[in-house]
Order: sequence, then structure tokens, then C-alpha cells
Amino acid sequence: MTDAPGGDSTAGRRRAVPASGKPSRIRMSAAQRREQLISIARQIFAERGFDATSIEEVASRAKVSKPVVYEHFGGKEGLYAVVVDREVRSLLDRITTALTAGHPRELLEQAALTLLTYIEEETSGFRVLVRESPLMSATGNFSSVMNDVAHQVEHILGAEFSSRGYDPKLAELYSQALVGMVALTGRWWLEVRKPRKETVAAHLVNLAWNGLSHLEAKPGLITVRGR
Repeated sequence: MTDAPGGDSTAGRRRAVPASGKPSRIRMSAAQRREQLISIARQIFAERGFDATSIEEVASRAKVSKPVVYEHFGGKEGLYAVVVDREVRSLLDRITTALTAGHPRELLEQAALTLLTYIEEETSGFRVLVRESPLMSATGNFSSVMNDVAHQVEHILGAEFSSRGYDPKLAELYSQALVGMVALTGRWWLEVRKPRKETVAAHLVNLAWNGLSHLEAKPGLITVRGR
């Protein structure tokens, strides 16, 4: 039995196909295209670094022409800056949100575990941050993120030092040392991924906290004392 004229046949319900036989691609909005390019560039920058990444490859993976990438970002430097800025804000937001405990040791645990979790969940983003920045800038890279975190830790240590009779002016030195220890360990863990992040965080805090809890009021170098 044939379909009645004008009836809802299967053929009539099929999506129109161009003469080439290939379905037409759905056009992205400008905002969607921008997000796609950022995501692709993030992955390539993580894999190859800034210097080895080309606009040609970004455009090729996105299946667009190079002028489309230039239209959105002006060039490779502009695209890289957007990718890095997003990662910086993402990591800082995570750490700032995590620092909620009242006890200094718990704060250390939260900071260490948050960084390791970011490395685990956003590996490409972390690789982008820890690579050398081509922008020759003190901001917008992993170092600047860790400096911001260190300033938060400095306020915590300053209050702790004052309550224990230590010089609060040294809180900045100790905060840089603590954050640097966690950051360098995080870069190492990025490659080895063992032991598990909770174990790594526990050992970091063990070293940091037990060291802090037995600080000498006026430390000196043994080699200097012996002269």
C-alpha cells in the first residue's frame, strides 16, 4: 500500500540531505566557537608547550580556517593568555573555597589536597600552568598563582606565630617555603601519580606541621655556630 499524497511518509520525515550526499554541519554561534577553540588550544598547549603550538594545528583540529582563530584571539599569544587566565582563576577559586577550616593544620591539609585534586582532575590545565610562560610576565602563570596562595597562608601563619611568641614578620618567609614545597611536590606527582593523593597530602602536612610545631625561636646554622 502506497502513502497517500501529502501523507507523513518516512521519506518525508528524513532530514534533508544536500546534493553532495553529506549531512550539513550545524553552525556554531560565536560564543560556542570561542569555547571550542579555547578547549582545543588548552589541550595542545598542554601537550606541546607554547613554542611548538601553531595556529594552524588549532584551526585544523577545530575544522576551521586560520582567520577564524585570529578573529577571536588576535593570534597565538592572545589565545594562550585566555587559556592561562582561565586556569589561574580556576585553581585560585578552588583553593580559596577550600580554605574554610579554623585550625591551621586543617588549612594546610585542605590546601595540599586541593592542589593535588586539581592536578588529578585538570591535568591539561596544570601542564599549561607549569610550563615556561612566553609572555615574560610575573602574572598569569603558575608562579603567580602560588604567590597568591602564599599570601593567604601568610596571614594564617602570622596569627599563629604571634600566639606562639615567634616573630610574625617571618610569616612571609615560611608561607613561601610551605607553598613552594607543596607546589614542587605537585609537579613531581603530576608525572608519577603514586602514592595516592591523600597519602601525598598527609606526608606533606606531616613534614610541614610537625616541623612548624617544633620551631626554634631563633634558629641558626650549625656550620656557622661551629666556627
